[in-house]
Amino acid sequence: MNDHFRYRQDELYAEQVPLGLIARRFGTPCYVYSRAALESAFHEFDQALAAHEHLLCYAVKANPNLAILNLFARLGAGFDIVSGGELQRVLAAGGAAEKVVFSGVGKREDEMRQALEAGILCFNVESAAELDRLNQVAGGLGQIAPVSLRVNPDVDAKTHPYISTGLKQSKFGVAYSEALALYRKAAGMAHLRVTGIDCHIGSQLTEVGPFIAAAEKVLALVDRLAAEGIALEHFDFGGGLGICYDDETPPSIAEYARALLHALSGRSEKLIVEPGRVLVGNAGVLLTRVEYLKQGEEKNFAIVDAAMNDLMRPALYEAYHQILPVQLAHPLQPVPGGRGGERDKQSLIFEVVGPVCESGDFLGHARELGVVAGDVLAVMSAGAYGMSMSSNYNTRPRAAEVMVDGEQTHLIRERETLEQLYATEKIIT
Repeated sequence: MNDHFRYRQDELYAEQVPLGLIARRFGTPCYVYSRAALESAFHEFDQALAAHEHLLCYAVKANPNLAILNLFARLGAGFDIVSGGELQRVLAAGGAAEKVVFSGVGKREDEMRQALEAGILCFNVESAAELDRLNQVAGGLGQIAPVSLRVNPDVDAKTHPYISTGLKQSKFGVAYSEALALYRKAAGMAHLRVTGIDCHIGSQLTEVGPFIAAAEKVLALVDRLAAEGIALEHFDFGGGLGICYDDETPPSIAEYARALLHALSGRSEKLIVEPGRVLVGNAGVLLTRVEYLKQGEEKNFAIVDAAMNDLMRPALYEAYHQILPVQLAHPLQPVPGGRGGERDKQSLIFEVVGPVCESGDFLGHARELGVVAGDVLAVMSAGAYGMSMSSNYNTRPRAAEVMVDGEQTHLIRERETLEQLYATEKIIT
């Protein structure tokens, strides 16, 4: 829990607004974000790197809501995108194309044309085949595409294998051993201009060491490129700085920045970083209501109205999210209002599960909670990769999203309707 989500007289608040009020007004499941938390994280990152020319390119995939993109754009952010759809979102939210870097291993020709016509800052190229395609597409438009190569430094990020991207077996980036030859090739292509180098080794990193090991390998390659007359304008060291979900102890933004700036000592090239989770993860929660309490032979279940389609991380990664009652109650204190009538809120160990027809549909294992049916729970640290990975599995409308700004609440995405889910489908006769 951070300063922007706190209990006051036994009720959990987002800034100055009780989360129970938001649940009643907008329904559940519902994502709630704190504007102050978003701004605070951005300013902390920006100020930590103030000693070096830099650009913070927010990783759009972490949470692409237009209100969040617009907030960061007005704070001066650039954006790290991985699709043409994300580029269109950034532009719709008021982001500047000239502050956009385009990552991803599978850029289509139409996405390349879209980005070139918009005038983005750089393409982070991830294969020799992509170099060839981008050169051809840029030539067809009569343009010169700015490029960097995403170099795979073969550094162990020491994170979950699904979000580790810097090892030899990863689909991401070009092999370190092949990078020099590919830079030579890019430098000789008629419709490409080499402007930088890119490296991203994974997400939810909880140690500084892997960041610095990767940076040192990349900078050694930079020096070899300079010796061959290939001068770079920027170094992009990606994102991946972790947050605390449970008992992790990730480095602070200040610690990360000090280590990175030390590695860059004596260099004047612009620094680009691509933070995502660390800016939005702890700025959001998912509200969900308890539908039923079910006692099994071996486990107790709190069946809630949010599910794996709303928050995929627990099912996908076995990720941990703290789960807190929005309204605290003391053990054995009778509390009316539950759907099963008056019951004692005695703390028990629950599996917190959703209604989706999958055994993997859970939000938390073995959680001690004092709840009755009808109570609202807050799934904490859900601002990153929550709504952005949600789906309509089991024909479930996606959740509403709300931004809290001091004492005000703003609906920044309406809850989907069932009719919207099949509006584009056709019945054949």
